Amino acid sequence: MNADERRFAVLRAIVADYVSTQEPVGSKMIVDRHNLGVSSATVRNDMAVLEEDGLIAQPHTSAGRVPTDKGYRLFVDRLAQVKPLSAAEKRAVQAFLDGAVDLDDVLRRSVRLLAQLTRQVAVVQYPTLTRSTVRHCEVVALTPARLMLVLITDSGRVDQRVVDLGQVLSDDDVGTIRTVINGALSGRPLAAASVAVADLPDLAPNELREVITTLSTVLIETLVEHPEERLVLGGTANLTRNVADFPGTLRQVLETLEEQVVVLKLLASAQDPGTVTVRIGGENEAEEMRDTSVLSIGYGAGTVLGGMGVVGPTRMDYPGSIAAVHAVARYVGEILAGR
Repeated sequence: MNADERRFAVLRAIVADYVSTQEPVGSKMIVDRHNLGVSSATVRNDMAVLEEDGLIAQPHTSAGRVPTDKGYRLFVDRLAQVKPLSAAEKRAVQAFLDGAVDLDDVLRRSVRLLAQLTRQVAVVQYPTLTRSTVRHCEVVALTPARLMLVLITDSGRVDQRVVDLGQVLSDDDVGTIRTVINGALSGRPLAAASVAVADLPDLAPNELREVITTLSTVLIETLVEHPEERLVLGGTANLTRNVADFPGTLRQVLETLEEQVVVLKLLASAQDPGTVTVRIGGENEAEEMRDTSVLSIGYGAGTVLGGMGVVGPTRMDYPGSIAAVHAVARYVGEILAGR
């Protein structure tokens, strides 16, 4: 290998050893543990160049070095391939998520999985309503004069509304209403669906126009209601395992994670379900998160419904964590698409 390749191999060795031991890495350790085929003196010279380039630093007077944010960034950018989950891990992930009974359960299980697989804090954003599409609206007759509307979106969100009517309906009337409503809503994004619903009374038979007008009002309220974005967090205690990774900042990191607005901003750029975005240390806008790395990805099959990811120290197993985030996001997207 040429000098640049050898120095990157030294950097990669320092990252690997520091992540696993949490101790500064010296040239002798690199020579003993990594088969680079060069002497300790050559490794020391390479470390001097890496330090001059700002990729590693000497935390105190020991001979060891640790990666800097810049060093981690180069390491992540040059990952030749992400370490895939083992077949057993993939089966376990799929089996665990397949057991979920509804959207809430899917997201709770996703967070637990990510926290266990990465040993970091895991966070999953509820599906963003503006990106959701109406899959179906079921109309159920509870009594001849009372209907239940069940609105189901492609993200698994289910809204139910019970509507008392001013007139008695037959089974045929209920069937007609179901056909009219689904003809206007099915397959439309929520914003477009709310517009289509406003035109429903004009499409209804005269004898059902009053009922359809009442149902339209209820549906519009359901469609345009945008509750606050919600997050599910898990594994917060994982941050406390290594307090040394957060010199004097652990408390503010934990407090920041409780502020959903900050975390939502961290996930906001996760638009591509095929790519994990990695923000390392000072790359995070929030001052309180400068000692952390944030890995995020969008989830959803075809349409990105929301973001998920992990938050941990910059001293992180990047290949393993990237693989876990990518795999869980893919499975969640497939599960929600199949519901």
